[in-house]
Amino acid sequence: MERKASELIAGHIDVTKKKMTSDKLAPVTYSSQAELLRNEELRFPADELYASSWDTRWVNPFRSKNIPFPDSFRVDCSSFVCPVGKRLKINSEYGIRRRWMHRGIDLDLNIGDTVRAAFSGKVRIKNFERGGYGNYLVIRHPNGLETVYGHLSGFLVGENQIVLAGQPIGLGGSTGRSTGPHLHFETRFLGEAFNPHEIIDFNNGTPRRDFYVIRKSTFRRNVNVYTSTSERIVYHRVRRGESVAMIARKYRISVAELCRLNGLRRKSRLRVGQALRCGKIYITTPKRKIAEDEAVASTTTTNVDRTVVRPAAYHRVESDETLMSIARQYGASVDA
Repeated sequence: MERKASELIAGHIDVTKKKMTSDKLAPVTYSSQAELLRNEELRFPADELYASSWDTRWVNPFRSKNIPFPDSFRVDCSSFVCPVGKRLKINSEYGIRRRWMHRGIDLDLNIGDTVRAAFSGKVRIKNFERGGYGNYLVIRHPNGLETVYGHLSGFLVGENQIVLAGQPIGLGGSTGRSTGPHLHFETRFLGEAFNPHEIIDFNNGTPRRDFYVIRKSTFRRNVNVYTSTSERIVYHRVRRGESVAMIARKYRISVAELCRLNGLRRKSRLRVGQALRCGKIYITTPKRKIAEDEAVASTTTTNVDRTVVRPAAYHRVESDETLMSIARQYGASVDA
């Protein structure tokens, strides 16, 4: 009986006829490993933080659950892309409206304008809510945040689709509970909304800092306070006629470094209004001053002991600009 079973299994599973030769085994390089990790993060964004919860119905996936909040969580905001492009006008701020809470900010746009993903991530919800968001999307990001895009007139992505920062995801509109065309934009952490101004400078459409620490106590008090690292990134908005070389020369960095900071190639074309990262500002705060500020929450004393500025910043790209033209403008070498 055992012999017949073995013969039957052997007839279905061939372990001898086909042998894998060593030349068919592709070596795994460092770059491919890094790419695999990035793909894994996008396929399962912040999976451990959200305990593998993937709700495709509710904006707050933990709306009826008492979930544990981490004491602190470091959020990487450096890759932020403004969802409405270079034209930034806020129609309505985050906060209490009469008797209800407005959990995001309203960014002005026209019907049909392109709406882009603020960070790379995966679309968790694509839905319609007649008395609220209208057509809306919720995207979860590997950095632990979720962003909400409401009142869209149309969708350009689908549920469970992976998107990249700056990728078009929808079209501006005025669907749902809306008095005119605008984008309702929210930032959330573990289902809890917080003021997008805390991490984004909407005057320039850039992140205020590279990293923020969200603390457990802030949400329990329904107050949003963030602790930043000592690094503050510097951005430059590209203007018409500017080139990569011009921007590099202005901030005394090489074109190669400018390209590295912004994921550009030497022949990349720059857009007018594009935000280019050109360096960092490093701030050192004395421990004694930090302790004083923690003891007196209402203090307005400046905590900065000294500021060291490294040459760099951001440059707004004008139409038809290239890295070569920018390099020439600032007297820098593309090979530098």
